[in-house]
Amino acid sequence: MTTLNPAVAQVLKRLHYPLDVILVCVRLYVAYPLSLRHIEEMVVERGICVDHSTVHRWALKLLPVLEKAFRRRKRPVGRSWRMDETYIRVKGEWRHLYRAVDKDGNTIDFLLRAHQDKTAARRYFEKSIAQHDAPETVTIDKSGANLAALEAINADREAPIIKIRQSKYLNNLVEQDHRAIKRRMRPMLGFKTFRCARILLAGIEIMHMIAKGQMKCARGTHPSTADQFYELAT
Repeated sequence: MTTLNPAVAQVLKRLHYPLDVILVCVRLYVAYPLSLRHIEEMVVERGICVDHSTVHRWALKLLPVLEKAFRRRKRPVGRSWRMDETYIRVKGEWRHLYRAVDKDGNTIDFLLRAHQDKTAARRYFEKSIAQHDAPETVTIDKSGANLAALEAINADREAPIIKIRQSKYLNNLVEQDHRAIKRRMRPMLGFKTFRCARILLAGIEIMHMIAKGQMKCARGTHPSTADQFYELAT
């Protein structure tokens, strides 16, 4: 018998649907460009009556737990990073999603911040380095804030320092990767709160990384992306 992740089991105590129904609805929401009402209609066709607002509540409760589980199973990434930020609308205002990929297109990490400045960029790099260790090279665009953040990190480091490259052309890889994230966000019609945006973006990023093969699986197994997502609950 499969044992549930204790944190997932704790969340389920306050919910009133089977876990498999909840996981399917949450996965559909973060894996595809669907609105909550689309998901409500899809599950009704399968004989399950779930209000769209309930699906939203499930996502906010479950995704933080699944994100922690995914980070424990995430594969290592390369040492050459391409970092960039993109704009996300939250409560009618533009916020900044910092992201990076390695030279093979694997996602390094992500961080939503209210401002686009040296402090935000440094917080992103510190978070990514804590998860993956320091890279050998980071490619950024002409952003002065990102450059200042990396220079500050290098100033606090012992050798070797991180090599910094500034090239918009070399950053095409991460800019293209932004599109996959923003495509899934579009039907969500913006986020009402910063907390909601942070949680749902993390779910979208997790599903995107799973699709790119960034989750460790048992040796000799080749589960589908859906099954890998469901495994995070165990």
